[in-house]
Amino acid sequence: MAQNINRAPAASPGPASNFSGRVQVTMLVAANPETDCMVSSVTFEPKARTFWHTHPNGQLLVVTKGTGYYQEKGKPVQIIREGYSVTIPPQVTHWHGADPSGQFTHIAINPNVSKGGAVIWLQAVTDEEYSKVP
Repeated sequence: MAQNINRAPAASPGPASNFSGRVQVTMLVAANPETDCMVSSVTFEPKARTFWHTHPNGQLLVVTKGTGYYQEKGKPVQIIREGYSVTIPPQVTHWHGADPSGQFTHIAINPNVSKGGAVIWLQAVTDEEYSKVP
């Protein structure tokens, strides 16, 4: 196999220190000098979600399955669906996850990881915060 072709490992559970509910994370592309980005596929079971967090260099989400929620601190919750993408600027505090009715999957692209890392985790999203859907 060519040196620049890699097979994604099996999914692993998202740690309870960063996620509420059942979440599976598959690292598709680890940080590397050629692209300086990390790419993962994240699957959330109903109501599962990230904790509040920021990305030093921003993030791009591409929804590949289901319906989910995205919220920036101080703004209303937004509904995101298969085929949607979300561009998250650097240092914006936010969370994302599944709606209550089904599984939700997105691809997460974290650029420029050599310049500050990929993510800074904060506190859990409360049930009250989660339930504020338009």
